[in-house]
Amino acid sequence: MSKQVYISADYSENSGDRDIVDVLQKWGKDSIHKVDFIDMSQVASGSVSNTSDCRPCDLKKEFNNQINASSATIFIVGDKTASRTAGSSCTRGGRNVFWPTCTPYKQNTNGTKVCKLTYVPYEGINNVSCVNRYSYLRHEFEQARISKKKIIIVYNSTRKEYDWLPSYMKDYSSLARPFWKRNVYGEKVGDYEFIKKELGF
Repeated sequence: MSKQVYISADYSENSGDRDIVDVLQKWGKDSIHKVDFIDMSQVASGSVSNTSDCRPCDLKKEFNNQINASSATIFIVGDKTASRTAGSSCTRGGRNVFWPTCTPYKQNTNGTKVCKLTYVPYEGINNVSCVNRYSYLRHEFEQARISKKKIIIVYNSTRKEYDWLPSYMKDYSSLARPFWKRNVYGEKVGDYEFIKKELGF
């Protein structure tokens, strides 16, 4: 049985959590695990972000679509996760603000631009509005929560790092587990058995 699983993580080059994503993707590509992992970077590098005027709301809408199409979501929490603010540049924030602005995706050096939306689109009862002041990471979490997806939270650590949890995840602290463990040789390896159990395999 194959499942599509959405991965949310901090992809900063020097202090992000890409190492866990790489392990998950490796599991998804072999003939044993049978999981189709869709990570945030895949969505962000796709057709939506290739448009000349891609905005945070465009990406957030696509995140909603991908999360809704998934059977579960994995949130990777590192030591910098709680402080990440990428995606929160919208000054409209779901309200009717005069001349709201935002920073187009990957165009920080060009400054802000006036909002291209004439109105805040209605997203329905099971979607977080794509027009908000949430970071991308928080938006993904809120979308998974409101759409009632299976939520799996792992620390990029061999220990439980409660202090790393963003405030919006605090109610889920009892679910969060270390992703890494030590094998019989003392090597740091991903806890596949935990992920397998959480995904219902």
